Amino acid sequence: MKPETMIIDDVKYIREDAVKTKQVVNTEGMPCVIVRSYDAGVFCGFIDNNDCVDDKTTVTLYNARRLWRWSGAASLSQLCVDGVANKNDCKFPCEVEWVVLNRVCEILPCSETAKRSIDEVEVWTA
Repeated sequence: MKPETMIIDDVKYIREDAVKTKQVVNTEGMPCVIVRSYDAGVFCGFIDNNDCVDDKTTVTLYNARRLWRWSGAASLSQLCVDGVANKNDCKFPCEVEWVVLNRVCEILPCSETAKRSIDEVEVWTA
């Protein structure tokens, strides 16, 4: 059974008080991608190959992290290849077990170098 959720701007979130411990989803065999949606912004995470693009505009990302602000990459195209150069100037909140993104307009493959770079950015909190 999934924890209680809420939807804000077409993004499904897990309530913080409903999650006792972080459960890591087995993402073996899933490609790491960067996804841009119209309403929720940009996320980096793993996508189930069966959930990939057809004419779908809704995808679920696992072990996903919102990329709220990045520095040291000119665009998402460079970010997904090279990662970020200025890790201290990035604002990436904590990783969530999964997120459902609606109105997806871009899905880019994320290189191992870029994923490692994103993972090395300190968790941003308010």
